[in-house]
Amino acid sequence: MRGINNRLKATINIRELLQLRGSGEKPEIVDVRSETEFAAAHIPGAKCIPLQQLPHRHADLGDGDLVLVCEAGTRAGIAQKSLSQRSGRVFVLDGGTRAWREAGLPLIALRGTQWSLERQVRLGAGVMILIGIALALLVSEVWLLVPLFVGAGLTFAGATDICMMGRLLARMPWNQLRNNEVQRTCNL
Repeated sequence: MRGINNRLKATINIRELLQLRGSGEKPEIVDVRSETEFAAAHIPGAKCIPLQQLPHRHADLGDGDLVLVCEAGTRAGIAQKSLSQRSGRVFVLDGGTRAWREAGLPLIALRGTQWSLERQVRLGAGVMILIGIALALLVSEVWLLVPLFVGAGLTFAGATDICMMGRLLARMPWNQLRNNEVQRTCNL
C-alpha cells in the first residue's frame, strides 16, 4: 500500500484491496459518488455517502481502515482530505470504479440506470443548446430563446441545487426501479 506514511496521499490499488479484504481485515468501502452513479454500478459491499454529504456523516463511518471510491479517484481524493483527522487509515482506490470495472471484477447495478442523472442532464442541456443555436442560424433568431432558457435553468440549478430538468428526467421510465430489480453485472 503506497503512501501509508503520508495520510493525504495514501492510495491502494485493486490487488492490494483484494488482499486486504481476503486477510480478514475487511476495510469499509465508501463510494463518494452520487446515489444515481452508485446505483448504476458499484463495488459489492460498498456504502454510498456522496461527497457533499460526507462532512455531515462521519458518524456513519467505522473506526477501521476506510477505502474511498469514486469513478476515477478525483472525488475520493477530495473526500480523503476531509477525513484527515480520522483515527483509522484512509485510502483512495487507484482508478476507482472504472479500474475495478476494467479489471473485470464484479459490480452491482440497478437495471435501467446505466447513465447517472447528472450525465443525462448534461446531455439534455447540451442537445437543447445545439438545437436552439442551429435553428437560430437556419430558421429564425427567435430560437436563441432555447439556449437562453437552458442557460438560465442551469444557472438556477447551480445556485439553488434545484434542477428541474433532473427532476423531470428522474421520472422517466428508464430511471425507475421496476419491482426492486437488481442485476449483478458480473458473477460474484
